[in-house]
Amino acid sequence: MNDIEEIREELVSGGYLRDRNKKGNKKKKKNQLPSLQVFTSTDGTEIYVGKNNLQNEYLTNRLANSNDTWLHTKDIPGSHVVIRSTSFSEKTLEEAAMIAAYYSQAKESSSVPVDYTNIRHVKKPSGAKPGFVIYDNQKTLFVTPSEDLVKTLPSYIKNG
Repeated sequence: MNDIEEIREELVSGGYLRDRNKKGNKKKKKNQLPSLQVFTSTDGTEIYVGKNNLQNEYLTNRLANSNDTWLHTKDIPGSHVVIRSTSFSEKTLEEAAMIAAYYSQAKESSSVPVDYTNIRHVKKPSGAKPGFVIYDNQKTLFVTPSEDLVKTLPSYIKNG
């Protein structure tokens, strides 16, 4: 399922759009896992990115392990980014922060604050919309998004 289909599905489930194909497709879609973009840092560590609420929800609450590192722009809507490793370099952390800033509303800004913490400190409040989380024990990095860096890092799409 591509990003546009996932966003459409989210808008339908939220009641903002009507379902174009109401006949029995619900079961199939419920079991289908969202696709995620996976970057490989310069030291070979995988960095997962959720680009919409459904992908963010799946990445943060289902796929990531408790010791993985979660990143998100501070107080700015954007992607959830997860470093899927317990040991990684400062360069990987900086690249992941750059990706989080690039896939946020602060894409064109400079010195963007990006919070990071272990997944075990990220919680979804009960009744919250998909992708909404609260977190603590975070540290903050300041990065300036670089499209050149994001485009040069190897990446692929992982389905579910």
